[in-house]
This record gives sequence, C-alpha cells and structure tokens, in this order.
Amino acid sequence: MIVRLIMLIVAGLVIYWPSASRAGEDIKIGSKAFTESVILGEVLAHLARETGVGVYHHRQLGGTRVLWDALLAGEIDVYPEYTGTITNEILSGDGLVNEKDIRTALEKYGLAMTAPIGFNNTYAIGMLEETANRLGITKISDLRGNPELSFGFGNEFLDRGDGWPSLRAHYALPQRKVTGLDHDLAYRGLVSGSIDAMDVYTTDAAIMFYGLRILEDNLRHFPTYNAVLLYRVGGRENDVSVADFAHKLEGRIDESTMTRMNARVKLDGYSETLVAADFVADAFNIVVKVDGISWLAALWKNTCQHLKLVSISLTAALLFALPLGIVAARHPKLGQVILASVGIIQTVPSLALFVFMIPLVGIGGPPAMLALFLYSLLPVVRNTHAGLTGIAPDILEAAHALGLPAAARLRLVEMPMAGGTILAGIKTSAVINVGTATLGALIGAGGYGQPILTGIRLDDVGLILSGAIPAALLALLVQGIFEAAERFIVPKGLRR
Repeated sequence: MIVRLIMLIVAGLVIYWPSASRAGEDIKIGSKAFTESVILGEVLAHLARETGVGVYHHRQLGGTRVLWDALLAGEIDVYPEYTGTITNEILSGDGLVNEKDIRTALEKYGLAMTAPIGFNNTYAIGMLEETANRLGITKISDLRGNPELSFGFGNEFLDRGDGWPSLRAHYALPQRKVTGLDHDLAYRGLVSGSIDAMDVYTTDAAIMFYGLRILEDNLRHFPTYNAVLLYRVGGRENDVSVADFAHKLEGRIDESTMTRMNARVKLDGYSETLVAADFVADAFNIVVKVDGISWLAALWKNTCQHLKLVSISLTAALLFALPLGIVAARHPKLGQVILASVGIIQTVPSLALFVFMIPLVGIGGPPAMLALFLYSLLPVVRNTHAGLTGIAPDILEAAHALGLPAAARLRLVEMPMAGGTILAGIKTSAVINVGTATLGALIGAGGYGQPILTGIRLDDVGLILSGAIPAALLALLVQGIFEAAERFIVPKGLRR
C-alpha cells in the first residue's frame, strides 16, 4: 500500500539523515546575492573568527528584503548594506536625510549601523561604449531622445523606491521596452544586443570588462550609497563582539580596493573567501588559512542538502495530502473547498512563497521545506480525489454488499483501485519538488540551487551546470523510483 511507501521514506530519513544543527555557531552573517556583498560577508567572517566566536556566513540570500527580514527576525546578526538603500527602500517612508537620521530610525528596531566602510557604490545606468557613441549618449537625460531603446534592469531595481519608477519620472524617460531580469545576466543581454541599457553598480568590475559607458546622472537622481554594516544590538552575550569586529571595517575599503576585489572574483576566478582573506591579511595583518573544497565534496554537500529539502517536504506533504484527498472524495462540498485551497497555493509565485516564510520560520531549510510542502499538496490531493471518485459504482456497491466497514473498504478496495492514479500524483509532486527546491538557495537552504546562483552571479556556465545537471538527474531518479514502486504497491491487474 501507499502508506507502506511513506513509512519507508520516513524510516530512511530517521536512519540516514544527518543533523543540521548549528548550535555552536554564535555569529550569523548574511550577504546579498551579488559578488560585492558576498566578499564583504567573508571579510566580516574572517574578522569575527579572530574574536574567538563561532561564525556562519549565509551567502547570497537574495535581495534587500530577505536580508532585512532575516535581521529583524534574529536569523542573522549583521550584513552589509548601503545608506541609499536604507533611506530609499528599507525605511523609505521615514523621510530620512542623513546618517544620524538613519541611526535614530534603526534604534527603534534594536539595530545599529557602523560608519561608512569607505566607498560609495551607487546605482548608475550603463550602455556599451559602441552603442552610446553611435547614438551620441553621454548622460541619462540623453535617453529621452531615443524612445526606441530597450532597458534591462535587475528585478529589485524595477520596483524599489530609488529604482526605475522614480528614475523614469525624474528624467521623464519615454522608454516602454523595459525587462526585469537577473542583474548579472543583464550584461549578457547588452553584449548580445537584447537590451541597450542596464542598471549597474559603480564598483562592479564587469563595467570595465564589458566596456560600458556610465551615463552621467546630470539631474542627480541617485543618492549616495555608502557601504555600511547593519547589526543587531542587545539580547546576546556576544553583541559587543559583533560591534567590535563590525566597526573595524570603518573607512578601511575605498572604491578602488573594492573594485579590485570584485574583479579578482568575477574576472580572475578566485573565491570570495580567498579574496577576503588576502584583504584581511593586508589591512589587519591577520593571516587566515583558507581550505579549498573539492568539486566532489561540494557535489556531495549540495546533494545531501537537496535530498533533505525534497525528502522531508515531500514526506510531510504525503502524510497531509492523502487524508485531505480522501476527505475531499468523501464529502463533495468540503472537497471543493479543499481542492480550491490547494489550487490557490499553487498559483503563488514560488520565490514569493519562499520569502513569505521567513518571518514565520526564519531562513535556511525550514522556510524552504514549508514552501515545498505547500507546493507538493495539489498533485497528491487532486489525484487522490480523482482516483477515489473514479471508481466504478458497482464495485463500491459490491464491497458494501459484502458487509465491509468503511475503513476496510477504503483499505482493501478503494485505495488499491485508485493506487495508480494516486502514485501518478505523487510522482508529479516529487519531480516538481526537486526542481523548485533549487530556489531554496535564495533563502539560505543550500542544495543544487547554490552552485546555480553562484554560476549566474559569476557568469560561470560550469558552475550552473554543476547544479542543474544533478537536479535533472535527481528528478529522473525520483520518477524512476516511484515507477518501480508501482510494481509493489499497485496490484498487478490494476497497473497502468
């Protein structure tokens, strides 16, 4: 029976699954999903370890809101941010003008901010030098005379208070062909000619690599984006340590230094950990030993994390969805409510659902598992309902005539008859689960999404494939396992 399969999965998890506890890690550092933020996070991690505390760095957690929510929830203790982002995005409704205003506003949240690290990484609009020369464009206001141009902006820039909506209004720009895409992929769009202009960060090494012209912000739209560190205060014994190592970075990294570090990672292929270690050695005379990780070890780690996400969420979904499907089949009116509810959940964009879970259960594996659990419900509930309601009435009447009680009819007749349809739903749910779990890396859950995100950020096809290919193979393996299971679960005469 299907229940036996679920019991086997649960038993496997209990016996073989390693613990994910990080009880010994005292300081949790976060960074956004772009190279500069990850480098700064690694610098912080090296400095923090020198204070003698345990450290864990949640790398490339996604956008601003993910990090801010994680900081408020206590899931991280410190992360790199920019003053322009705080005033125009995070606390945009507070009318903040200067750093003193920012610090006063942060106190209400139990947070503090360091002095600027030393560089201003503001937004800018970039075009290929060749395109800009051909059209005679040197400043943003020149774009008004070229309404046919297409823009490609990072998804966050499209909606943030200091992003595209306010830029368009400030400069009265007429362009309508505006596409949202991953920031690092926009550079490829420029080179391929798919887009004509994009948003850039002024310390990004890719500006020089791709030969971009930075358009003059002649109407002064973009504010100053001084790099700072936001951190939690109060409630922990090691808060003094957080402040101590965070404030060490004040004024220590100028714009040219940050650009060089970005270039070493994005253009020269060095790891963020090594680049950060070299900086710490030069700036603070602290020698950090960096142990590399082999490709095979990284694959094994990502596989274990991905299997954990899929196995736990899918098992929980089966234990929950099968009874829901049975109830839906037994009670038609209630069944319509159940099917509609799980159907609505399926329509919520996957990334949005992952982020929605952060205030509830934090970052990392738990919110990813909860989101994957919700996404796994619909195929199983729907197919259980369809399988049970599709049984011929005369078969049910015969079972009733034999005097079988309701529970026995369900166990001996209905579930075996509907087994093939139910398993088809479970198989669909499992395959979708494997693919969707790659998004868990955006909220710190790891898995195969980790190398995919890193590969996109570094424009490294090999890294992308090192996550995408195992994910595809795992999906095929899961499908094969359930097809093989059908031979043991579904009676021979009822198999498809």
